[in-house]
Amino acid sequence: MDKSALRILVLDDEPFMLRLLAQMLDSLGFTSVATCESGASALQQIGTAQRPELILMDLNMPHMDGVEFVRKLVEHGYRGSLLLISGEDERVMQMAEKLVQAHQITVLGHLPKPASREALAAVLETWRPGYSVPLPARKSYDQTELRHAIERGHLVNYYQPKVVVATGAVAGVETLVRWRHPQDGLVFPDQFIGIAERHGLIDELTRLVLAGALAQARRWRGQGLELHVAVNVSMDNLSSVGFADFVAATALAAGHAPQDLILEITEGSLMQDLRAPLETLTRLRMKRFRLSIDDFGTGHSSLSQLRDISFDELKIDRGFVHGALHDKTARAIYDASLGLGRKLGMEVVAEGVEDNEDWELLHLTGCELAQGYFIGRPMPASELPGWIASWQGRLSHGQLVGLHGEG
Repeated sequence: MDKSALRILVLDDEPFMLRLLAQMLDSLGFTSVATCESGASALQQIGTAQRPELILMDLNMPHMDGVEFVRKLVEHGYRGSLLLISGEDERVMQMAEKLVQAHQITVLGHLPKPASREALAAVLETWRPGYSVPLPARKSYDQTELRHAIERGHLVNYYQPKVVVATGAVAGVETLVRWRHPQDGLVFPDQFIGIAERHGLIDELTRLVLAGALAQARRWRGQGLELHVAVNVSMDNLSSVGFADFVAATALAAGHAPQDLILEITEGSLMQDLRAPLETLTRLRMKRFRLSIDDFGTGHSSLSQLRDISFDELKIDRGFVHGALHDKTARAIYDASLGLGRKLGMEVVAEGVEDNEDWELLHLTGCELAQGYFIGRPMPASELPGWIASWQGRLSHGQLVGLHGEG
């Protein structure tokens, strides 16, 4: 790319910092650089033909601080990129990054103030100029469409593998429902599970997913694949007094041992009356089905649930796993969750393992199980045997940190 043609704006209330950053950029080949000492003057350039493709900005400025400036950028329709350079502490910088991302503006990251030339060069090396395109509005569905999808067999199960970190052995799969829409293609659960819960369809949906998963597990056993199967269960499901008996009868009909079925408890809303869910959960545990607390550390999952419910497994949410090797805050929450699970005698699963560094973190800390795109994406049942062969090939060729052909 022609660095000299790329328009960059530097926003800082300190003239010395403006000159320093402009000089650094010039030495890196970026010669089309404008500087502004206030958010108001910077905004005047956003609506012109010479609007910047990248803005380097401070956060703590008089009159209009960086947070307000980002909001104004959105109002002006800015679709370029931002790089935060500030003397604020790491937590504040991370919060500001999340805010920029929430506004759907590309953020390259953050650097301490004053930034070094080397650090600035490293960040800009990853920058791919070009205005981001606003995400299209997601289509919404109603309960009638979802009911028809359930009745017509348009809901299908996908399966994401879970593996043992110490050996790489395949431990089981998590069942993830998809809506195979005749016009819109594959629709993901965050677009319809809430509808099911609000309109009394979640019990029928979950029973369909569970029955399909256990039937599939039976077919896998016929192929010589013995796998634990996990199914997500809403707190609304647990309010149904017949749910425990349904689970037991369905598992028995499929020849699936109770201890090989994991029910992952998700809580989309706070329950006012816990008597029915606790009754169902107690009966499920007495029948030897395993219980997992999903997305621990987010939503309504809490320490009180760990106190009140006899869980077998704790799943650490991906937000505290991916990148935690270098993120002190995420690492602290990851370590605390892992330690808590161990002290309570639970297996711990790290979700959101997306790269070798995430996998390395799990090895360093001795986490038991892993799940994420680095291992395998959710897939149709027919693709699982092929994925297992591919995974075993990665193990045998020593492609994973900490493993040397085990598996």
